[in-house]
Amino acid sequence: MFEYKTRGTCSSRIRFDVRDGLVHDVQFDGGCAGNLAGIPKLIEGMKAVDVIGKLKGTPCGNRPTSCPDQLAIALEEALKAQSKT
Repeated sequence: MFEYKTRGTCSSRIRFDVRDGLVHDVQFDGGCAGNLAGIPKLIEGMKAVDVIGKLKGTPCGNRPTSCPDQLAIALEEALKAQSKT
């Protein structure tokens, strides 16, 4: 399970797995409860690269980042880490 400390968002941490390139078991700590319960359901089992492509760069109001954007960044880091092993 990967763990990522978010920056610039209401949520403080994201935990998730990437197995065979697919996203599983996404959990957010804090943030907007409804939205952050829905996102994991929508992306469960999707290719991590597809999730990154859809979510990266998503702002939240006036903020340049968002929980979906932070998830995309976390997934990029996880894929990089996996490619090194």
